[in-house]
Amino acid sequence: MENKIYAGNLNFSVTEDELADAFAEFGNVNSVNIIYDKFTNQSKGFAFVEMENEEDAAAAINGLNGRSIKNRELKVSLAKAKEPRTSYNNNRY
Repeated sequence: MENKIYAGNLNFSVTEDELADAFAEFGNVNSVNIIYDKFTNQSKGFAFVEMENEEDAAAAINGLNGRSIKNRELKVSLAKAKEPRTSYNNNRY
């Protein structure tokens, strides 16, 4: 999990290939996944990038956090583990 990166504040027109190219400056990129709204199919403005190892991930975070891509300043950090959703229907009956 230490090689999975959150990239936020993305311009809605940024493509996965453009992100992969930016991150590839710092090491091997395993995957890029821009998150899209399921109803409008528009980018939500953030993505997850998985680097080959922790050293590449750290270099990418240091090198890209604050860098401008398509006139938007990126917010880049280690991705946090997804927390389980709580159900609000458990105690209704």
